[in-house]
Parts: sequence; structure tokens; C-alpha cells
Amino acid sequence: MTEPPVLPTATYAVTGATGHLGRLAVDALLRRGVPARNVFALVRDPGRADDLAALGVGVREADYDRPETLGPALEGIERLLLVSSPTAGNRIEQHSNVIRAADAADVGLVVYTSILHADETQNALAPEHAATEDVLQGSGLPFAVARNGWYVENYTGRLDEYLSRGEIVGAAGDGRVSAATRADFAEAAVSLLTGDIADQQGYWELGGEAFSMADLAKTISEVTGQEVVYRDLPPEELTDSLRAAGMDEDTAGFVTALELSTARGELETDSPALENLLGRAPTSLADAVRAARL
Repeated sequence: MTEPPVLPTATYAVTGATGHLGRLAVDALLRRGVPARNVFALVRDPGRADDLAALGVGVREADYDRPETLGPALEGIERLLLVSSPTAGNRIEQHSNVIRAADAADVGLVVYTSILHADETQNALAPEHAATEDVLQGSGLPFAVARNGWYVENYTGRLDEYLSRGEIVGAAGDGRVSAATRADFAEAAVSLLTGDIADQQGYWELGGEAFSMADLAKTISEVTGQEVVYRDLPPEELTDSLRAAGMDEDTAGFVTALELSTARGELETDSPALENLLGRAPTSLADAVRAARL
């Protein structure tokens, strides 16, 4: 698959550009040949974006919780990547602030990072994403929704823990996760952002090759040469173990609820959309584990 044409005269903005996904999206825009002068990093604290400014990228203050910053940040922007807020519980209002500002600024396309099956899953994180999708739908703005699966980094970021314990403990059963790296999800979002608007609009279920927690343990064992196994617990026992480890009751219950979402298959998709947007196979789980060991 050939890369979508870059529109050199278009102006692109990425929210949360100093965060993990947002920064990768800025990098992906530059790799596609978008001139740095046409890329704008929208950040809550411009003082943390000196490295982006050094690349020639425009840096603008944009705080989801301060609507007065959003209008100026979006002035002259034609295409916007709205990276979902990390603040669960406040996302609907925060995202709505950005969407209203984008509408007022006549932004030509909004790409939003959502969650797999947002409109039908029982996943505890989904309601705010689904509500944001509804706000986008009602805004009248052209939009594309990147319904991302779990980040592989959710697991590789705990690699040292898994290796030291020799096990992965959860309540996901045989449920499989269509995870992918943040870099792959960022590249896919930029593919949507830079492509033909008529072709890109709609909802895109994005995920890599699915794996179970047992598959994850096996892959870690094969890559590292150190045995790791998956130990599945009843949900109540997992919650109790998390509390015993020092987690507060609400957080322990939330983590268990996410495990049960996995067990129900809500984080799995057979959609080829991620591969199609990338023009290649997503990064494999084994390669992601190898990279995490470097």
C-alpha cells in the first residue's frame, strides 16, 4: 500500500504532543515529509516542548481544561489529531472543549483516538470515549475515529516485574488482546490525518495480532530465555491480591474490571484496518518484547 499523499500546504496540529502517543504522532508527520513549519504541537506546558521547537515545529499552549487557550491554539489549523486525555473521569468535558474550539476555528478534519468497540463494549474506559464520539458526530465536523486497542507497552513496561516474579498474574482467562505499539497507533492516526478526507472519515477498529496472557508469557520466555508463566485467578481473588499489595479498593476493582473485559474478548478485533493504514504488518509482540529489553 502506498502512503497517502502529503498536503504540503495543509497545517496539522497534535494535542498532547509531549505525551507518549502525541510525540510519536508529531515524529510520524515529519517522517511523512510534512514541513515542520506546518506542524503544530499543542501542549499544556510549552516549557516541556523545547525539543519539538528545536525541530522547527510550532508550539502552542492548549489546555483541555482552559477553553480560552484552545481557540488561539487552533487558529489556522486545517487538520487536528485529538489525542484523548489521560484524565479519566473528565474526558467528556475536556474533549468537548477541544471539539467546540475546532468547530469555531473551521478545522477541516478531526482524528480522535478512542478505544476498540467503543459503542458496544462493557470496558470501563469506553463510556467517555463513546460520549466523545457522539460529540464529534453532532459537531458537523469531518472526523475519523481511531479506535485503538491496548498498547503493547501496557505489558512490556512491566517486563522487569514479570521476569522477577516469573509469572503474570491476572483474571483475563483465555481472552485475547489485539494490542499494538504506540508507534504503530501513532503512525496509523497520522495516516488518517494526512489522507483523503472523504476516504478517511468514519470509525476504524485498530489492533495488532491478538494474543492471550498465556501467549504473552510464552513469548517473553522465548525472547528472554527466562521462564514466565501466566497464573489466572478468580476475579475476587485478584482484587484481594491487589489490595494486599497496597492498591486502594477502587483502583483494585477497576483493574479487575479491565481484566474481565479482556476475558470477554472486548479488546480483540480481526479488523485489518491497522495493517492497511500502516501499509505493513504491525510490530509483532516478540519484536516489541525484544525492543523493551534493549
